[in-house]
Amino acid sequence: MTRVLVVDDQFLIRAGLVGLLDAAPGFEVVGEAGDGEEAVRLAAETRPDVILMDIRMPGTNGIEATERILAQADGSGPRILILTTFDLDEYVYGALRAGASGFLLKDSGPERLLTAVRAVEVGDALFAPSVTRRLVEAFARQQGVAEGPKSPPALDVLTSREVEVLKLTAGGLSNLEIADRLYISEATVKTHLNRTMTKLDLDSRAQAVVIAYETGLVKPGGGSGRQVVPFTE
Repeated sequence: MTRVLVVDDQFLIRAGLVGLLDAAPGFEVVGEAGDGEEAVRLAAETRPDVILMDIRMPGTNGIEATERILAQADGSGPRILILTTFDLDEYVYGALRAGASGFLLKDSGPERLLTAVRAVEVGDALFAPSVTRRLVEAFARQQGVAEGPKSPPALDVLTSREVEVLKLTAGGLSNLEIADRLYISEATVKTHLNRTMTKLDLDSRAQAVVIAYETGLVKPGGGSGRQVVPFTE
């Protein structure tokens, strides 16, 4: 049973999400919140597996709530899935930077929503990596991020192979594609990513992509040189 906390300041949207999850087998809604402050409190009280988090809310917004929830989590925190009206949104970028596991457009269908909740719960990438990459690149360009040395100082704690895997992940390759590129197993790729996230104190794969751009490991507009069809399109 996947335990879900639903956060949205619009009652009708929140009620619709709760109704959908309650009607679907394998899901339990453990709480609902109308703002970020209430979300932080309920997350501590109910300890959900996944939080559906509205991004733009009055008072404490989704970015601030995400930061506080993950900071107060004892051990492994909940997976946070951001709900947004459009994907190229600086708020979404901020939430991914804060540790959210992914984002979902509010006009997505019911089946896609349920699939997304299941995916983030088990730690899978919610989208094809190109979707997160497209969002991160847009805001990396705005910040004037340039390509840095092969292993930026902020990443010195990583091994050369971990840096390589991180760079390919940020470049838009899936775990399987990275495994093929480096002639290693997919399980080994996951191990390298997990160790990278632990060493850098990251909460999600999406957050690792953000770090790769912000340290200059990956240059906006670079990437893998081939097209990936995103989950959302």
